[in-house]
Amino acid sequence: MGRGDLSDAEWERLRPFLPVSNRRCGRWRDHRQVIDEILHRVRTGVQWRDLPERFGPWKTVYERHRLWSGDDTWERLLQQVQAEADAAGEIDWDISVDSTIVRAHQHAAGARTDPPPAPASKGGPAGRTPGRDAVAKPRRPPGGGGVGGEGLGRSRGGFTTKLHLSADGRCRPLSLVVTPGQRADCTQFKPVLEKIRVPRLGPGRPRKKPESLAADKAYNNGPCREYLRQGGIRHTIPEKADSQAARLRKGLCGGRPPGFDEERYKKRNTIERAINRLKHARAVATRYDKRGYVYLGTATAAALAIWLRT
Repeated sequence: MGRGDLSDAEWERLRPFLPVSNRRCGRWRDHRQVIDEILHRVRTGVQWRDLPERFGPWKTVYERHRLWSGDDTWERLLQQVQAEADAAGEIDWDISVDSTIVRAHQHAAGARTDPPPAPASKGGPAGRTPGRDAVAKPRRPPGGGGVGGEGLGRSRGGFTTKLHLSADGRCRPLSLVVTPGQRADCTQFKPVLEKIRVPRLGPGRPRKKPESLAADKAYNNGPCREYLRQGGIRHTIPEKADSQAARLRKGLCGGRPPGFDEERYKKRNTIERAINRLKHARAVATRYDKRGYVYLGTATAAALAIWLRT
């Protein structure tokens, strides 16, 4: 077993949820070997063509990663690992939300502007397992809208991508969203929270609602606070200085100041530590993928490795 490869215990946690061949289009290459190859590339950021020879044909690895990024296989695997942790009571639902800028390599530009074809799945679902129907359904991968459609934003330094995420109290990503680098954090607050979906191992609906939430001043606006109040989610978000001044100028009409728990806000560093752990993967810290959905699959694979090894 090479450095960064799946251990036997980690492989057994993933094996029941992997797709199987329908034997009409040939057999799948060994899933464990291909996942080890993908994790090696995610960890090192090496070009697909430069993968070590012991991993076999590089194109097989790339096509498997592209396919699983497009049909949400990576996301379903992440949700299943989260479901096991939640059933064991290992998830701290006192979560935090934030975003991070990712520099896009020059090779990340140049994707075709026409929509990519929907990936053809080689196999059906892997057996009827409990909770299988509770995870995300396959979808057509987005893209084809030029630079903006692929989650690339222009800045003075070149192309950038922004990774929005939520993390539990143990610094593990719960949900991920990719946007162009200039997109404001508050615009993705609702999509990030709505993407949290932890299935139950037995009967019951997936868990989506955290116990409490902490975020920085970028999320201090009316729509974000109203969304949290409607969901009954306790939250700690500091008030901006200009918002506080405007409220004070209105006097009694300005209303009461929002509640703020300083001790709880000190724990918001968990999201910063989760971002640091995620960016230990060089293919996440620097974007090399042209397609936005492929880069999201790369980040999801890195988050899956964090969950397996925490």
